Amino acid sequence: MNLGSSLSAARRKSGLSQEAVAEKLGVSRQTVSKWETDESLPDIRQSKRLALLYGLSLDELIDFDLDVQEIQRAIDRTPDAVADKVDWNRAWGKKYPILLAYREQVDAAPYAQGLAQLLDGLKRDYGYSELDAMLVLKDILARVWQERKKG
Repeated sequence: MNLGSSLSAARRKSGLSQEAVAEKLGVSRQTVSKWETDESLPDIRQSKRLALLYGLSLDELIDFDLDVQEIQRAIDRTPDAVADKVDWNRAWGKKYPILLAYREQVDAAPYAQGLAQLLDGLKRDYGYSELDAMLVLKDILARVWQERKKG
């Protein structure tokens, strides 16, 4: 998503018209339109004011993605007790069927043993709790995946 699309999506999500944004920032509606169509860019001060107006950080405004924002809000609103009841494998398996099929195909024990050793190493070397070690390992795996996708 480009900056103009991000600005437009954030404005609409905030329930504001271009006219309302222009009035609050002391610019013309045409200026707001040009920002949203990538004909021009708001300066850094205007960008910061836009972020505040839309209830976002400057980074969030630049990378605004309505779907990601909605997912984040849903995660934030979900109590741990409810999240613990969700069968995440089955839920994600609808999008990624391999999550439902691999258990019949893969001898997971050696992989599980290797992962358990990595978790134990994080707990031992850094004093992490079981959950923190799992989250760190998950993040490391996600970073490796992102690097592999790039190259």
